[in-house]
Amino acid sequence: MTPSERRAAVSLAAIFGLRMLGMFLILPVFALYAKDLPGGEDHTLVGLALGVYGLTQALLMIPFGMASDRYGRKPVIVAGLVIFAAGSFLAAWADSLSMIILGRALQGAGAISAAVTALLADLTREEKRTHAMALIGSSIGLAFAFSLAAGPIFYRWIGVPGIFAMTGVLALAAILVVRYVTPEPGAAAFHSDAEANPARLKDVLRRGELLRLDWGIFALHAAQMAMFTVVPFALLRAGGLDAEHHWQVYLPVLLVSFVFLVPAVIYGERHGRMKTVFVAAVALMFLAQVGLALAMGQLAPALDETSLRWVFWGVVAALLGYFVAFNILEASLPSLVSKVAPPEAKGTAMGVYNTAQAFGLFFGGVAGGWLAQHHGFAAVFAFCAVLMLVWLVMAARMTPPPRVKTQMFHIGALEPAAAQRLASRLTVFAGVEAVSVLPEEGTVMLKVSQMGWDEEGVRHLLLHGGH
Repeated sequence: MTPSERRAAVSLAAIFGLRMLGMFLILPVFALYAKDLPGGEDHTLVGLALGVYGLTQALLMIPFGMASDRYGRKPVIVAGLVIFAAGSFLAAWADSLSMIILGRALQGAGAISAAVTALLADLTREEKRTHAMALIGSSIGLAFAFSLAAGPIFYRWIGVPGIFAMTGVLALAAILVVRYVTPEPGAAAFHSDAEANPARLKDVLRRGELLRLDWGIFALHAAQMAMFTVVPFALLRAGGLDAEHHWQVYLPVLLVSFVFLVPAVIYGERHGRMKTVFVAAVALMFLAQVGLALAMGQLAPALDETSLRWVFWGVVAALLGYFVAFNILEASLPSLVSKVAPPEAKGTAMGVYNTAQAFGLFFGGVAGGWLAQHHGFAAVFAFCAVLMLVWLVMAARMTPPPRVKTQMFHIGALEPAAAQRLASRLTVFAGVEAVSVLPEEGTVMLKVSQMGWDEEGVRHLLLHGGH
């Protein structure tokens, strides 16, 4: 990357990370905090407070991206961060659960992810864009891991209102990053690899393999949000740990789970066994949910200390399995979407995927809270196990993903006829699996074999005006 591209990627990853940090920090402690608020005795409302930001985010994510095409990337991102900060401060000052729900909904309404992705595409060359996107993905994963370990500590220091207020301050700081650190883009352009195109939506929704992956991210995050309506209570009741000390479970479990992540993904990619790794991770997630359901089913008030200790360690073991599976699946799913999606509709496929994820957060929070309120904590994990079982059946029937990667080249505007001729010539090169020439964007998008492809020949053709 050039220095400008590095600055763009790092600054936008920081914006993503700061925003998601505010979303995640309350996860491990909010359910325990909310029980003392007016309305907090109703777990359904607690689940709604956790998940409602997913609903507003899902509804407004693509409109924010489209607005950034019309009004400019930075103004739309700044507006979204202002809305997010306003929601954070409202939740910080709230004295009831209903006000926190309103604040969380307002947080989600600052749905800037599509606009940030579009700005990143404006500021990076096609051949470097995948690396920049991966940096943003890593910032989100690190924010989630840090939040689970640090959330209980911040809860002890400043409480949930303080966490919300800090989130608002971080959002305002992110505005300064956008204004003074992120490079200024030139004229905004549409990028098929990074933005959703309504005209491609029908094609994306017709592809069964993409729909399997969309279900996967929906189920993964529905289970995540449902779990955190009750996991804090499980650690409190089984282990006697108050919220301030839950990091003693989350930190070692997360660290151990990360040990498994890189070897699993490398094994799957290098040996063409991504389906095997993927299905195994879904199966492990299912077993973890079954284990949590069984542990919660045994958690009765009359248990003696020894029995409670066994239940507690059962919960910890199940959480370890959950986080091992979660990390592998969270890292694998975007890569699989990229491999399966048509090159010219990659941005649209990712838009549908991200929307499914946000709806999953909302559905999981509401469903988990309602089940906890009306059927008990074990029912929440049984619900999550059913989600995982459906996903396991779907994943087992998926076609092994092609061993390909996407390569992009900017060639300048073309006439449609010239674009057709160029596409025909590119298909003959070794290792080129699919070709999309987008004349209106002046871009060539190739899916090429990970085992090797004739990069020199392709570059020579494009450089010497083969179109």
